[in-house]
Amino acid sequence: MSSLRYGIGLLTLMAALLVAPLVASAHPHVWVKAASELIYAPDGTVTGVRHTWTFDDMFSTYALQGIETKTKGVYTREELAPLAQTNVDSLKEFGFFSFAKADGKKQKFNEPTDYYLEYKDAALVLHFVLPFRTPFKSRQMQLEIFDPSYFVDFQLQDKDPIKLVNAPAACTMAIERPTDGSAAAKKLGEDNFLDGSNANFGAMFANKVTVNCP
Repeated sequence: MSSLRYGIGLLTLMAALLVAPLVASAHPHVWVKAASELIYAPDGTVTGVRHTWTFDDMFSTYALQGIETKTKGVYTREELAPLAQTNVDSLKEFGFFSFAKADGKKQKFNEPTDYYLEYKDAALVLHFVLPFRTPFKSRQMQLEIFDPSYFVDFQLQDKDPIKLVNAPAACTMAIERPTDGSAAAKKLGEDNFLDGSNANFGAMFANKVTVNCP
């Protein structure tokens, strides 16, 4: 168990939940409440995305097992730093579940910065910034947040889930939330995901943000 808690990272910890009888019957297995900020430079270019992801209480409890703290039930940023590092390292393989386009062209991200974990209201919250490899201006930018395998269910937080930071005044934003896919996922069952036939099932439930800047 200790190797799971410290050495494998967030995504491998998620995979370990597959053996839990309460969640092994169908996807998803981990739930995340997400909020994001699109960061603009003074010249109007988009430089990156700042994510805040709040994990469900069951996963938070599991991930925190064995972490030593000075005060019981209180986890400081410093005490959570090793877990934050392994989380970020593991998420890299999955593109941080973040997919961006500028005027229809896919955009790539650099390594994350300013990442840390906090423990708030009995939940782990991961904060990090994804800088764009090449900052850009565009008439239309699109950002999607989802797990293609639907192992993780991302839902935008109810209030102000997306913010534009220092964006040009003329830019407008539209948010498209996914419909509830839990019923369809339960019908498929675990075996359908394990054999790879539904590797992009989660795209049906992507959170989509579109920013238009005339």
